[in-house]
Amino acid sequence: MNSIVVHYKELALKGKNRPWFVNLLVRNLREALAGTDVARVRSIMGRIEIELGPSAEWDEVRRRVSRVFGIANFSYAGRAPQDFQALASAILGDLGGRQADSFRVSARRSDKRFPFTSPQIEREVGGLIKEATHWRVDLDGPQLTIHVEMMPDHAFYFFGKEAGAGGLPTGTGGRVACLLSGGIDSPVAAYRLMRRGCTVLLIHFHSYPILSRASQEKVREIAALLTRHQLRTRLLLVPFGELQQQVLLAVTPELRVVVYRRLMLRIAEQLARKWRARALVTGDVIGQVASQTLENLATIGGATTMEVLRPLVGMDKDEITAEAGRIGTLTISNIPDQDCCQLFTPRHPATRAREDRVERAEEVLPIDAMVDAAAAAAVVEDFRFPVLEYAGSKNSIN
Repeated sequence: MNSIVVHYKELALKGKNRPWFVNLLVRNLREALAGTDVARVRSIMGRIEIELGPSAEWDEVRRRVSRVFGIANFSYAGRAPQDFQALASAILGDLGGRQADSFRVSARRSDKRFPFTSPQIEREVGGLIKEATHWRVDLDGPQLTIHVEMMPDHAFYFFGKEAGAGGLPTGTGGRVACLLSGGIDSPVAAYRLMRRGCTVLLIHFHSYPILSRASQEKVREIAALLTRHQLRTRLLLVPFGELQQQVLLAVTPELRVVVYRRLMLRIAEQLARKWRARALVTGDVIGQVASQTLENLATIGGATTMEVLRPLVGMDKDEITAEAGRIGTLTISNIPDQDCCQLFTPRHPATRAREDRVERAEEVLPIDAMVDAAAAAAVVEDFRFPVLEYAGSKNSIN
């Protein structure tokens, strides 16, 4: 067995645009599998074949393929001629010590011009396997299912299916920018947009040197983990401590958190537009903290003219935490740090801040100059998967 057969589901519904989606999925698979001795990745009759070289390690290839968005399931497969006797012999040769009290053959035809129907293929191939193994045929609850897919000039066979990451291929959904705090919520929000095919720019606000570098180290780890799915990620580290000090001296305590958040959105918008992103993404959840009441979310969102996407807005903490655990970010997010959101936070923040009142409070601040200075000071770090070389840091987003 030296192939992987990749099946997609949602892509099949894209009509005339399907070839574009499939081509991007093929490209992403090639990039994700770089360095694993993959001989070829090609689209073939409603599926994708990954042809493995002699030194390819199935476990490593499986890990990488399982993280590529756009895949419903995939299987470690063999190729054989369409001749039933040759096909059955190849299957028997690759059973690899599998033993089963019962089995069935499940067949599909990619080309309906093939002279045998799927049930006929199942009976013919299944009969030859039963004759050789003496296993019982069970169509309802078999211990082993042998999958056969008839292609125009050959057949694939495999013994099981691995779950794919689902969603849409990276690069199909456009660019968005996600405000990444290092907590539990925002990495899940970023992941959800990545899974819908969006390329996600990560923007982290920190208060170094007032606070430690811990939050920056956390988001670097999160960015590297998410890059296993997205393959290329840009992280922007934005200094925010001086701006918080300016707000502290000029704004009444209960409004400071809302003003901080509005500043973050303005800065993120400027950076996002330079990167040609079409929307901002946050990990906001209605009612989770004081700044995330419906009234405050509306007031904060009024600071930007960009679309603000909140993919977690109706979830509860247990649901978000479970998803963070599943995608692997929870352990990193739980590392203690000093987040800028905790700096200069009043004991009783406003929970229903009116936009006109916040705008009056902001009139004493040089908002445009503050936004421009923070955006200009942003440090850019680029990540790639697989890691070929560290791209380093720079002070320009372009």
